[in-house]
Amino acid sequence: MKPDDEALTTKQSLAIITEMINLTKGNIRNNSVYFLLWGSVIALANLSMFALLMAHYPRPYIVWIIVIPAWLLTLYLAYRHRRKHRMATHLDRINMWMWLCFGVVIFTLVAFGKAVNYQLNPIILLVSALPTLLSGVIIKFRPLIVGGICFWICGALSFVLGSPWQPLLGALAVTVGYIIPGILLRIKKEA
Repeated sequence: MKPDDEALTTKQSLAIITEMINLTKGNIRNNSVYFLLWGSVIALANLSMFALLMAHYPRPYIVWIIVIPAWLLTLYLAYRHRRKHRMATHLDRINMWMWLCFGVVIFTLVAFGKAVNYQLNPIILLVSALPTLLSGVIIKFRPLIVGGICFWICGALSFVLGSPWQPLLGALAVTVGYIIPGILLRIKKEA
């Protein structure tokens, strides 16, 4: 058997796995901008909707139009980020597809919101728990795991409390689930 054909030792296999996990952690940390962007946009929309509900504005949902520029900015940032020849691991691809599927689910919920009498906030919060928590598990980052759990709790509470308190729970969930982890990821990236 030639040296090139030798099977990897346990130590070499473990080193490769560790390197790939660390690379994935670094890649996700570089993407902290998405947590900060979406956390800020969704928190602002939720707080604005709450204010409009309190003011008895007839169409408080109009504030959600701010997600359109956020989507465009996200697409631009992702395109620009991909053009930089960074190495993508298998876990990076899983994470990317998980968030892409999340986006498709959210779009579908919004498109068919009438079927649930436009009571989307609890459902969206519950669905948001999954990719947030799993991103935390993938990179072993406790603030994202806690954020995912917070999304679940706020989603369940939204069913119980109902409107107009749902937007406040949504703002709390994205603050704990996206903004705080995004800031902490940014700090870790710069350290």
